[in-house]
Amino acid sequence: MPASRLAIDAPDDPRIAPYLNLRDRELAARGDLFIAEGEHLVRRLLASAISPVSILVTTRKVDEIAPLAPPHCPVYVASDAVIRGILGFKFHSGVIACATRPANPPLESLLPAGDTRCTLVVCPETHNTENLGSLIRIAAALGAQGMLVGERSCDPFFRRVVRVSMGAVFTLPIVRSIDMVRDLEKLRRRGFELIATVVDDDGAERLDERTRRGPRTAILFGSESQGLSRQWVSLCDRRLTIPMHLGNDSLNVAVAAGIILWRLCP
Repeated sequence: MPASRLAIDAPDDPRIAPYLNLRDRELAARGDLFIAEGEHLVRRLLASAISPVSILVTTRKVDEIAPLAPPHCPVYVASDAVIRGILGFKFHSGVIACATRPANPPLESLLPAGDTRCTLVVCPETHNTENLGSLIRIAAALGAQGMLVGERSCDPFFRRVVRVSMGAVFTLPIVRSIDMVRDLEKLRRRGFELIATVVDDDGAERLDERTRRGPRTAILFGSESQGLSRQWVSLCDRRLTIPMHLGNDSLNVAVAAGIILWRLCP
């Protein structure tokens, strides 16, 4: 049974309220919804295990997208002008979807069975949505098995995070911690070595040297402005740094993560 195609003629139609001006926090308050914007993202959403609530498309895209929607998911169809009025800006892709956020899984869901090799990315305080989206995409692409996001980090399902992750947030296992200290201690008890990534190379291992890693590794990446605080570094077993040249003392966290994960992931 194909999904229903429903015409939308005005921006104030109550059926498309979740799309109105795309306010992340309001979406979460109204029932833990999130937005996937753009044709590529919506296609990846529809191919994932996450169930969409609805899809909003322009008339020029409906014949491509509607057949992909599950039967329970209404496909709202509007002109480009109406969609511009709904979103508050000109939207070239013409495809956007609303879905229910997955329930936050327990930390145990990230723990491998037996002696399986595992790499986890840990972000205690990543406040920038673009950086978190990039970290999710990089972690998924380079072979990390999951991510632990701290209570002071931004929401992994904010619109910009979802967009920058290019849909990796739909498939990479992500746990939102409510007590990062407790969770890091639990990881250590389960055989994980905690590695702090730092700028200061005083006593830290250099990535360009022969870097060893154990079968279970959790790699901590810091905030954009301050890096990892002393609190998080002190909880780790080792410190790792990327040597730099020409007076540079740091890299964007996503760039640094890409270099480190390429070296340390299986």
